[in-house]
Amino acid sequence: MMQVCLNGSRTAADGVAVPLTPESMADSAAEAVAAGATDIHVHPKTPCGQDTLSPRVLAPVLSAIRARVAVPVGVTTGAWAEPDPAARLRRIRDWTVLPDHASVNWHEPGAEETAALLLERGVGVEAGIWSGTDGAERFAASPLGPKVLRVLAEVTDTDPSAAVSSARALLSGIGTAHGRPVLLHGEEGGAWPVLRLAGRLGLATRIGLEDVLVLPDGEPAGSNAHLVAAGLAECGASRAGVTRDRPGRPSGGNR
Repeated sequence: MMQVCLNGSRTAADGVAVPLTPESMADSAAEAVAAGATDIHVHPKTPCGQDTLSPRVLAPVLSAIRARVAVPVGVTTGAWAEPDPAARLRRIRDWTVLPDHASVNWHEPGAEETAALLLERGVGVEAGIWSGTDGAERFAASPLGPKVLRVLAEVTDTDPSAAVSSARALLSGIGTAHGRPVLLHGEEGGAWPVLRLAGRLGLATRIGLEDVLVLPDGEPAGSNAHLVAAGLAECGASRAGVTRDRPGRPSGGNR
């Protein structure tokens, strides 16, 4: 499984490639699916470019994307989009168009209640377990654990030389994950090393402009589709035990 994360919390300041409107998100999603993405994660945006859970924003975004692709589409429920847990629940109750799944960061206040409401509404839950938080411990003790769609193991260590170790520690902390599938990914400098680790381990992963703005060779990514194509190539090479030459990195052997 290769999920594409279209935009995240990025704004226009991160470049014109980042899709911010329903139309540009739909275009980017269609291109990414054509490049091989099998699932979509998107952050609906207000007209001023801020993440939101507003049903008036969510509905046109989901409708626009679904008019172009036939793969599952998920959204964020991150606390930065709605800091007040009670208000977050009200927003989700008011959704008129439902995503296929939504990510819930288990270290955030109100995570259990958010996940429970999503499940009640028939929305799949991606349990976001971030490195450097107590999310893994909270999730291990959660009665909702066996009911989630999958675990989204998010490595927040952006140091390319340390991200893989952080990823392995995170996976160890997650343990059996209540028997649910695990999607492993990194961000910024850690995005490509962690994606390659996911390939070696045979885990689902994701890539997109939310996580990283550059290709494996350090060149700016022109689109989410370019990142997906590169991600699939990197995963394939990692599974085959091949190390690709990159600037500043010797070839030969996995690292």
